[in-house]
Amino acid sequence: MPLQEDYISDQDKYKVEHASVESYVDEDRDSSIIVNEFGHGQGSFMTAYFNIVCVVAGTGTLGLPHAFAQGGWLGILILMLAYAMSVYSGIVLIRCLYYKPGHRIHDFKEIGVAAFSWPGYIVSSCLHLLNLFGCPALYLVLAGGNMVILLKGTVGELTHAYWVIIWGVFLLIPSLVLKTLREVTAIAAIGALCTMIAVFIVMIESPMHRMEDPDNSGVIWSGFPSSLATIAFSFGGNNTYPHVEHALKKPHQWKWAVFAGLSTCTCLYFMTAVPAYWAFGKYAESPIYNSLPTGAGKTIAIIVMTIHVIFAIPIYTTSFSLEFEKFSRANEERLGRMGAWLARAVIRTCTMVILVILAIFVPYFDDFMGLIGALANCGLVFLLPILCHLWLNRQHKESHT
Repeated sequence: MPLQEDYISDQDKYKVEHASVESYVDEDRDSSIIVNEFGHGQGSFMTAYFNIVCVVAGTGTLGLPHAFAQGGWLGILILMLAYAMSVYSGIVLIRCLYYKPGHRIHDFKEIGVAAFSWPGYIVSSCLHLLNLFGCPALYLVLAGGNMVILLKGTVGELTHAYWVIIWGVFLLIPSLVLKTLREVTAIAAIGALCTMIAVFIVMIESPMHRMEDPDNSGVIWSGFPSSLATIAFSFGGNNTYPHVEHALKKPHQWKWAVFAGLSTCTCLYFMTAVPAYWAFGKYAESPIYNSLPTGAGKTIAIIVMTIHVIFAIPIYTTSFSLEFEKFSRANEERLGRMGAWLARAVIRTCTMVILVILAIFVPYFDDFMGLIGALANCGLVFLLPILCHLWLNRQHKESHT
């Protein structure tokens, strides 16, 4: 298996000392004696927390009322199960990075290789790339559509495609300037705050404008698959977790960061989905602010959610770029400081061009959300990390018997 051997040999540069997975990930050591192992960054607990909230929340809060409209109140139970599974998956995913004592593998694809050789590489790569490109493309779709709504009838009115291109060019700036996820903490925090503002607007205004007969249902079996896909999409973000964890100065804090981040996201989901579905029932739209009457509340919600998705895009693009830069060896040791920057600029510019093209030709927000949720997030969040963790644990036990 030459592919697996190549990845294992590449892991040697992460070797620092022989430490077991359990002693590294599970042990809560006093922060004053933490040793910065495996080349970790200087990020804090809040760095990881805000990155998780900014990536995971946002479009989920906008789409979940419509998911309830498709599947009924049973969505509450599914949402709670998805939350529990996503927390567990986020923890065991990082454990897989340290499956080999004294080493840390780099990303989702290498976990697939370590567990299932080349079939694992193919499956994890396809799901990983679909998510890394699909989610930011969806965010560009939403941002472009929001600008059309906000500036309709003004001198700034442009078509959806033009706004997507403008946002793509604008987002090249942080993509080129910010090298790793540690540097995007500030914009991640702003994005998370914007989501919270939009949630409070929807939570307050929805009951105020409840329809006379919203036709709320306990369960709608015909629409349940679509509802499940949207809920799965709402907990996407696993493929950025290895990079977020690697930016932590004290990586033992990861499990608390993922628990806190996903708990916050789930609270925001309930605060949006329950009152909005109660108010609009089967007529709840995606994004949900389209169900609100025209006014200051709706306008503010559109503005802050546009800010959120724009600030979330660099987290995805940076995650992808870091992986491709590692794969292509576009580093300062090989190319020098200027050469590495130029290589990084080319990679990130090409990435943004692809995203802009996807966003222009995929303008259907709710359908695209369901597609990404069904094809990528179900595997990335609920299936692949757990299977890899179980298989790697089995291999570890067999090697010690």
